[in-house]
Amino acid sequence: MTIKERGARVAKLAARSRCDADHHPHAHPPVDLDLHGCPCCAPVLHDMGLMSFPAMASATSPNAWKRLGSPPEAQAGTIVFSNATVMTVDDNFSVAEALAFRDGRIMAVGSLDDVKVAAGADAQIVDCGRRAVLPGFVEPHMHFFAIALMANMANVGALECEDADAVIARIAELAVKAKPGEWIMARQFDPSLQEGADRINAGALDAVSPNNAVFIYNASLHIGYCNSRAMEIAGLDASTPNPPGAAFVRDADGRPNGVLQGQPAIFKVLAHNLAAMKIESLPDACVSVSAKANRLGITTVCDMATGGFQGKGEVDAFHAFATSGHMTTRMRYSLFNAMADQWDQSGIAFGQGDAMARATGWKIVSDGSNQGRTGLQREPYLGRSDRGLAYVERDALREMVVKRALQGWQVIIHANGDQAIDNALDAIEAAYAAGVPREMRFRIEHCSILHDEQIARIKAMNVSPSFLIGHVHYWAKAFRDDVFGPEKANLLGRAASCGREGIRWTIHSDEPVSEMDPLRLMDNAVNRSVWKEEGSVLNPTERVSVEQAIVSVTRDAAWQCYSEHEIGTLEVGKFADFVILDKDPRAVPKEDISKLRVLETWINGRQVFAA
Repeated sequence: MTIKERGARVAKLAARSRCDADHHPHAHPPVDLDLHGCPCCAPVLHDMGLMSFPAMASATSPNAWKRLGSPPEAQAGTIVFSNATVMTVDDNFSVAEALAFRDGRIMAVGSLDDVKVAAGADAQIVDCGRRAVLPGFVEPHMHFFAIALMANMANVGALECEDADAVIARIAELAVKAKPGEWIMARQFDPSLQEGADRINAGALDAVSPNNAVFIYNASLHIGYCNSRAMEIAGLDASTPNPPGAAFVRDADGRPNGVLQGQPAIFKVLAHNLAAMKIESLPDACVSVSAKANRLGITTVCDMATGGFQGKGEVDAFHAFATSGHMTTRMRYSLFNAMADQWDQSGIAFGQGDAMARATGWKIVSDGSNQGRTGLQREPYLGRSDRGLAYVERDALREMVVKRALQGWQVIIHANGDQAIDNALDAIEAAYAAGVPREMRFRIEHCSILHDEQIARIKAMNVSPSFLIGHVHYWAKAFRDDVFGPEKANLLGRAASCGREGIRWTIHSDEPVSEMDPLRLMDNAVNRSVWKEEGSVLNPTERVSVEQAIVSVTRDAAWQCYSEHEIGTLEVGKFADFVILDKDPRAVPKEDISKLRVLETWINGRQVFAA
């Protein structure tokens, strides 16, 4: 069922929903600190947004975008790509040797002779040198404005720094270059992947930056690390009380040691660094995030938890960006349930927008993260008595899902733990019982731990999971050895099992949790290799084929965001969104998939990236 086909039904469902029970606001109770958690559910995002995007409302006016200049002109005439391996990724995964497009849409795919006839004598012929042409990649789950903000911070995560000592060395390098009074800002330190978290404190940071204030974000955004200069600026000393629901970790004398636990503690420091946290130009930030995606072959992104920074201002910004003509990635966004009252007042509805920017989902966060031990489990975590946390209790979740689905929204539920997934499926079942059509395409995000009986329910209920596949690669060792134990860790990211049951699934980055890169995602799904354990594989029976991985970041990702009628495959009539790779992913050794190079990215028949 496409967006157009759902129009009348959505109106009927919305009318019915007005008779439902009173709205239950998003429940986000105080929780234990999620040391290695997922920032997509963190209230910290809203606080960061208030500091970083103070002028978002005014920046959505057309005048704010004029400084970018005139938008690039559309490609003129007809272009034929010849001598190519054109993977259409249609239902048969057909492969053609040529493709033609004009006015932003595909007009022919097939043999070179047939395509040239369809294109006409005036068509421009481009020899692709046997390179691979695929549909533009779709990133099904990312956080657009979080990426924009963190672009200003140095990345000291596990891919950049081996351990805590390497992090400190990187801060030392930045301190040498810093101007007097300038803050040194860094992000992405992950104690579950980088050893030596106890060595990141004020003493170590003072040794390499005694004069410039230093602040480092933990990857979860729930913890920060700073030096003595930062604490001096913030007025923190032994007499400073802990903020409610947070803590300043202290040394034996009671003095804060630079480790800040919880958002209230973090913002006691960052409130004195508004200049460094501020995004000076919203248009430039938007262009930068889209350009980053284009370099990776991405032509469509799905922003999850839209409004977490600035409420409706984010929606306005997306549409202003699209109207400016400078948007080079299509935007499909899902509204954050935490801002439900604001969305209800705005009147925004499913399908609002156009081919460049469109509302497609309603995002509910039901639990935390498994690596942070706040994902809600059926059984206690390894070596512990707790089972994680329900950010939304079971009955409240059911009412939320029923209400929003009856309004016509595709409901998207963040659920990491197996009990959270049970609760999500129960809520979806209740929505069906209330009259929601089974074509609604409910999604479960991350969907980390799946038992066989849950896969059977997902199939029977026509639910579609999207896997944070980096859990399998980057965090497999932590899950296996520290969080769950080997048996339960094998239940992570069960894409192959879902595929065998005919379930449509996708894979995503959840950036800034892990970096956007569809080729890396494909590699993780195909190989399931364990990071830093050469030759180790997490449950090899869940490895998928290369073609399945391609489908998951193209055709099925487009389907998940109700865009299969316009993108996701290279078929006549669809938008000319595609990526050119140096080699066919099916023809290289599987372990080399992530080493493939994106040579060009095109959207609407216009080149937006060239290597």
